[in-house]
Amino acid sequence: MIKQLDNIKLHIGESEQNLIKIAQKSLKRPVKFFKIIKKSLDARDKNNILWIYSIAFSDEPEKVKPALEKLKNAPRVAVIGSGPAGLMCALRLVEHGVAPIIIERGECVEERENTTRRFFDRGILNPKSNVQFGEGGAGTFSDGKLNTQTHGGFNRDVLEYFARFGAPEEILYLNKPHIGSDKLKSVLKNIRNFIVENGGEYLFNTEFIGLKKSDDSSLQSIILKNTRTGEDRELKTGLAVLAVGHSARDTFEMLHNSGVKMSPREFAIGVRIEHLSSEIGFAQYGKNYKLLPAADYKLVSHAHERTVFTFCMCPGGVVIPAASEEGGVVVNGMSNYLRDGVNSNSALMVQMKPSDFGENLFSGMEFQRKIERKAFEAGGRTYAAPVQLYKDFSSDRISQSFGEVLPTYAAGTKFAPLNEVLPPVAVSALKAAIPDMDRRLKGFANPSAVLTGVETRFSSPVKIERGENAESVSVAGLYPCGEGSGYSGGITSSAADGIKTAEKIFENLKNHTIFI
Repeated sequence: MIKQLDNIKLHIGESEQNLIKIAQKSLKRPVKFFKIIKKSLDARDKNNILWIYSIAFSDEPEKVKPALEKLKNAPRVAVIGSGPAGLMCALRLVEHGVAPIIIERGECVEERENTTRRFFDRGILNPKSNVQFGEGGAGTFSDGKLNTQTHGGFNRDVLEYFARFGAPEEILYLNKPHIGSDKLKSVLKNIRNFIVENGGEYLFNTEFIGLKKSDDSSLQSIILKNTRTGEDRELKTGLAVLAVGHSARDTFEMLHNSGVKMSPREFAIGVRIEHLSSEIGFAQYGKNYKLLPAADYKLVSHAHERTVFTFCMCPGGVVIPAASEEGGVVVNGMSNYLRDGVNSNSALMVQMKPSDFGENLFSGMEFQRKIERKAFEAGGRTYAAPVQLYKDFSSDRISQSFGEVLPTYAAGTKFAPLNEVLPPVAVSALKAAIPDMDRRLKGFANPSAVLTGVETRFSSPVKIERGENAESVSVAGLYPCGEGSGYSGGITSSAADGIKTAEKIFENLKNHTIFI
């Protein structure tokens, strides 16, 4: 029988080998199975910071997890998009014996890395393959953060899949797990190899441009275009997963024109705020911050009528160019596994309402695009990002020089008034929120903190309506899932929704397919 002990406290620098000793003392016999199941940091007392553990152990070997049920001669499923939702959906389908065809408008991660570097360094944007589009989706260029506020039944499966294909084992028990963009790229390749070895297929540089339906509104085929040759092809399939991501604006318009029911969604916009990583570390952990991992934070302010919150905080990370359309500037944040950069950054987001952007289906999308184009103009029309020091933003002055915090945005920056880029309600909300957040995190309102605009791709501005069986309410055989379809936010919840969708497809096929 497996035993569990909780609330075990170790001081900074104390070896985790002591946990095994604790397990052996509890069992009073040799430990044959041992696992850390939770690890979190208690920094409430900065003079006595502790690691808090839960462990599981037994005098019997760990039981092997049973294999999933498999189908024989199952029809092929098209998975459109290879971000977290599409990737995990395809992986789960493979394990059920269903061979997916993964359709991805962007490049494989190896080629995509070169393409994004060319954009970062020289401002040459590929609208089909960039930070938003390509293998791994937008999550590839982030921090690989796997913490989530959702508590769905497949969150654990997501962690186990990532660890199985090369992510650090610690993601299985850390309170705030992350992979790091550098390690995530090799994980993606490992997953791709496994899917291909088990009958799956990837079609990179292939755009989903249309669909055909039968008279009863069932999916018959999807229309694809090779983004390099311009050649069209029709792929006959009655099953397709829509995991298109939150930035697939042209796809949203095509789906709407094809009769796929959609609805508008609220979203948030804002900026990236950068501080020195050491400053955040000292504020969170005191003098011991150098002995601990780079500090993170999560803040919410209700000082204004609009909620302002931090999102996708990147300790020891950088702000990156994340545009996917020509003539627009978009920013995001990224950290590598070690999180050892000089700066830390976070999105600082303001909740928008239909009264801000309109009630029509694509009003929100056009609202985002308008702000991105203003940022492009303010940055000098070169994909440089408009920036302001916090002290100047709060006083409506154009900054003249940087202080102790230097921007990390790779495509260049230009001092510009962010109050002319963002809508007035967002400006006033940010001005109220930053000093309010400083009351909970000393130094957050550092006059030299750098604000970089604009962060507009927080979530999808539309939802693709689906029923309880996970199918589109308007096209049978079409399965919307993930962040782009409006059902998740972030890597873990999107990946979990992809697994959930695969399970729904599997259940729907069970009555029509012979088991192996």
